[in-house]
Formats: sequence, structure tokens, C-alpha cells
Amino acid sequence: MASIVDIHPHIISDNEQAYPPAPLFGKRSDWSQERPSTVESLIAAMDAAGVAKAAVVHSSTTYGFDNSYVVDGCKQFQDRLVAVGSVDVLAEDATQRILEWKARGLAGLRLFTGGSTKEFDPSELDDPRSFPAWELCAELNIPMCIQTGPIGLPQVTALAKRFPKVKIILDHLGRPDVLDGPPYTNAKSMFDLAPLENIYFKLTPRIFGDVKKEKASADTFFPAVLKAFGAQRLAWGSNFPTSPGTLADILATAQQGLASLSDDDRAWIFEKTAKQLYPSLA
Repeated sequence: MASIVDIHPHIISDNEQAYPPAPLFGKRSDWSQERPSTVESLIAAMDAAGVAKAAVVHSSTTYGFDNSYVVDGCKQFQDRLVAVGSVDVLAEDATQRILEWKARGLAGLRLFTGGSTKEFDPSELDDPRSFPAWELCAELNIPMCIQTGPIGLPQVTALAKRFPKVKIILDHLGRPDVLDGPPYTNAKSMFDLAPLENIYFKLTPRIFGDVKKEKASADTFFPAVLKAFGAQRLAWGSNFPTSPGTLADILATAQQGLASLSDDDRAWIFEKTAKQLYPSLA
């Protein structure tokens, strides 16, 4: 049995004195208050679900650009977890911050341009002030996750071409609209990313929910995604505890959604791609 790797859980400390909330954009996410999960409870959930390892994504809507809890938490379980954090890539000292966080254990970066607390604003993505940070990521082989929707895909395309050595991972598959069903014309902007080989995608609860709606189906959508990108560019992420449900339930839903794929393709999605993106998980 292959081991399962999750590249999108979150952790929230239960000690606000040690790790004070300071959410990006000034509004804290509901989930981080209603369903907080410490690193210890994440490990317990992983054990219960049979998840071997994880790349834990910093909660921008709880801590802004202070990655202390994600790096400290992952360090406690460094045989199983790596930390993915956020820096203000438009700041003059962005490269210095990246080096400092990397020294504390950060294995990946994430740009949060909107989501649960704010509309997407893709303008920061290809702002030239961010380019030194991207150049450093290329140099240090640090992958960059991007949280955006279809509105941001032109900027993502420009970045992928400008920084071909940086592995770019789109959170939530880039949030495509799949409700029109095959041939998924409304998701064309996502499929158009196929030639850019440094773009990777996370398959998260959002898409497993969307393929059950209107004319979409898991058995028609996921094979189309596989055909366009190959399993080597796809990785599963639980979005636990942001997405409701136990980690075991979230994993079961994903396995059910991908049941029509081959064993080899599923092995890439649930383990091997993650280990290529975050080699220390291997």
C-alpha cells in the first residue's frame, strides 16, 4: 500500500499569547475560529485517516505573514510534516524574509490573493516588485502555491513563462467552473495551462464537491484533467479543517472521486507528485 501525502491541511495554535492572530486583510476566517486544529490534532487526524505525511499550509486568514506556528508546529513532527508559508512578496525585504523563514524550516511559499475573507485581486501576482522573490524561489528550488480563481490565470501564465524553474502549484485546481459538464468549455482557461509544465494543481474538496453538481461528473471531469496535465502534475490536498468533515471522510471522498483512474495515476496524485514538489517529504 502506497503511503498517502496531503499537501493542503492547515493548523491553528490554541495559544493566542504565543501565536497572536493577525489576519491578512484584517478579517479572520470563520473556519479558523470554529474548527481550529493544532498540529497535535492534525497528526491525530492523519493517524486516524491513514495519511503518512503532509505539507502544512500556513493560515493567512489567521496569522497574516507570521509563519511562526506553521514552522514551529512542523518542526515538532519533522519526520512527517513540512511547512508552507507566506511572505509579502511586494515588500522591499521580501527576499530577506524568505531566507529567514527558510532557515526556520519553511519548505514552500504561498501567495494568498483572496478567498474566504476577500475577493480575488490578482494584481499582486505579476507586480514587478515581486520578481526578486520569484528569482530567489527559482534559485533555492522553493515551490510557490497560488490561491486565485480564473480571474488570476493570465497572471499565473505570465509568471510561469517568466520563471520556468519555479514550480507553481494552483490551490483548488485554480477554482474552475465545471458545472456545464463535458467538454467543460467553461474551464477552458484552466485547460489552456497544459503546455506550461511548471504549473501543478491541487485536487481539494472544492472540486470533489463541484463535480457532483449540475452536468459535471467525476468520471468525465477527472479523466479530462488527467489527459491535459498528466498525474505527475496533480496532487491531493485535504483543506482540513477549513473544509468540514474528518480528514478520513475528506480522503474517502477524494478516493471515490478518482476511482475511475488507474492505480498508477492515483499513486502520483496521492503520494508521488507531493514528494517531487516537497522533496523533504520523501
